[in-house]
Amino acid sequence: MIKFSLCIFTVCVLLFGCSGKQPANLGVHQGKLSPCPNSPNCVSSQSSDESHHIEPLQYGGTLEEARDKMLSLIRSMKRARVVKVSDDYIHAEFSSALFRFVDDVECLFDEKTKTIHLRSASRIGYSDLGVNRKRMERIRAGFSGEINQ
Repeated sequence: MIKFSLCIFTVCVLLFGCSGKQPANLGVHQGKLSPCPNSPNCVSSQSSDESHHIEPLQYGGTLEEARDKMLSLIRSMKRARVVKVSDDYIHAEFSSALFRFVDDVECLFDEKTKTIHLRSASRIGYSDLGVNRKRMERIRAGFSGEINQ
């Protein structure tokens, strides 16, 4: 009976994925991205907590050029879907290959300082085994031209 229940659960997960609902706190609030929760499955360039902190990106040129470059980079990555784009903000979803876990990636462009603030967070679960940090480092490398996506 336990094996049967486990099989049913596995089939449901594979069929319906583990996307979870889009969090209500996404977006820009008072000029900032939402803070990371206490769990280790989030990174943000606006976090003062060392375990969640990542460095923001710097860009040259115009905000529009930087946004278009970031959009192109995100669209070139596997299992990525751009959800929302505004003048200074991008929200994308990245799905894992096997269980279709969804991570939300946000980019906030500060034209005055030519900075892109980044945030990547898992929708469900506690630990992401460093997936969000690794993704942000791939985005950093791709944006800086260190690797071709």
